[in-house]
Amino acid sequence: MIPSFLAFQAVGTGAEHGVPVELPDFFSAVGPGLFPPGLASFLDAWAVNIFALACLFALAAVLLRGAAGQKDVPRGIQNAVEALVEWFQGVLGEILGRHTDRFIPFLGTLFLFIVFMNLAGLIPLFRAPTSQFEITLSLAIVVFLYIQATAVRSFGLRGYLKHLMGSPEGLVGWLLAPMMLPIHLVSEIARPFSLALRLFGNVMGEDALIAAFTGLGVMALGFFDSPVGLPLGLPFIFLALLFGMIQAFVFPLLSAVYISQVLPSEGDHCHA
Repeated sequence: MIPSFLAFQAVGTGAEHGVPVELPDFFSAVGPGLFPPGLASFLDAWAVNIFALACLFALAAVLLRGAAGQKDVPRGIQNAVEALVEWFQGVLGEILGRHTDRFIPFLGTLFLFIVFMNLAGLIPLFRAPTSQFEITLSLAIVVFLYIQATAVRSFGLRGYLKHLMGSPEGLVGWLLAPMMLPIHLVSEIARPFSLALRLFGNVMGEDALIAAFTGLGVMALGFFDSPVGLPLGLPFIFLALLFGMIQAFVFPLLSAVYISQVLPSEGDHCHA
């Protein structure tokens, strides 16, 4: 785990400024001693984005390794990747039906990317990018745009506008359309915002809890000038591991639900 004195420093700083406690990362703890002041400040400001890119490259490396030299009888990483795809396909099949295979690449990549980012915070001197709202909001905006593009492909532009008006039929339906349109628009905009807040709040809370109890463990042995502290944060690391996986699954699962709502029914014609 991260050195205890760094954890103690993080808890003290967070308590003084009244902000959520968070363990320091590489750029805030080690960067000032390694880089010139200007570069250190720049890297610290962009640390979350750098960690997100690191997670992206790590995910790409794992998937490329799993896809390289495929065999009829999968083993190792290939076996794990194929098992994960089959499981994810089965889960999403209950929501997307015959359209499942079409959305597996997008939703599966989204799931794995969020898993890597959620669990990155458990690595010493790393930070979970999803503990920052701008990262989760960026993911949610991508999902929002993807859903809108899917809707236009499914219904056509005119058909999608009619869908947003509540698919009015008859005089009463068209009279209510001006009221239904803003309601549907607000609903469409609120979905990515709620996705972003849910993921951000859970991951940030987990990281803050680990940092707080790690700091308390250091303070408990501080009177003895011990270089280490009690491992009070250890149980919460296992909880963060579990809930990080769950939250990574909830995000694409809800995205699949939203996608299913803009897909044509089994008997309808699809423009895609």
